[in-house]
Amino acid sequence: MMSKNLLEEYDKKRDFRKTHEPKPVYDNSKCTNEHRFVVQEHHASMLHFDFRLENNGVMKRSIPKGPSLNPRDKRLAIMVEDHPIPYMNFEGKIPDGEYGAGEVRTWDIGTYESLDDIDIDKGIEQGKLTFILHGKKLQGEFHMVRSRFRTNQRANQWLLMKKKDEYANENFLLERILNYGSRQDLQSSADTKTNKKRQRQSTVISPESQVKKR
Repeated sequence: MMSKNLLEEYDKKRDFRKTHEPKPVYDNSKCTNEHRFVVQEHHASMLHFDFRLENNGVMKRSIPKGPSLNPRDKRLAIMVEDHPIPYMNFEGKIPDGEYGAGEVRTWDIGTYESLDDIDIDKGIEQGKLTFILHGKKLQGEFHMVRSRFRTNQRANQWLLMKKKDEYANENFLLERILNYGSRQDLQSSADTKTNKKRQRQSTVISPESQVKKR
């Protein structure tokens, strides 16, 4: 069952008169344990990804560079406050001035299977999680381990890694399957294309100019 205490930090950081994010759910009848997961693109001050596993509430981690299907990649995952279960379906804009201001979009969603003999909460306590994801983009076995450097600043830092299995892809590039880029990325891409087009136009020699030279 989800305890109210688990969502106190989430509640304190948000003004629900301004943001449309889900309010903390204290009704235990609404809590499920269907082992769902979600990855959301969060276009805040910096584009990052929020990865959540459902377990008596929602355990949330922020993955700055996004998940990967390449077993060679070790993605930093920072544990932050628990989020209510309805947040798994949240999409929209968090207003400017509010915590986490920016666009939130679902990047992938599905279910997961824990491969540990212990539950998620116990795995977090021990610093290791192993699970299989069944999503549209993320599939197969993954591992999460807490950073060995457990200082005050790094106590919540974990690493997300893909196991080498049939779903692994060493050529995986997150940029190729993003739902959409940030405004900065889109503008940068547009500027790059415009500059390249101008360069090509400036190097084209018209037939008239060749005739005049002769």
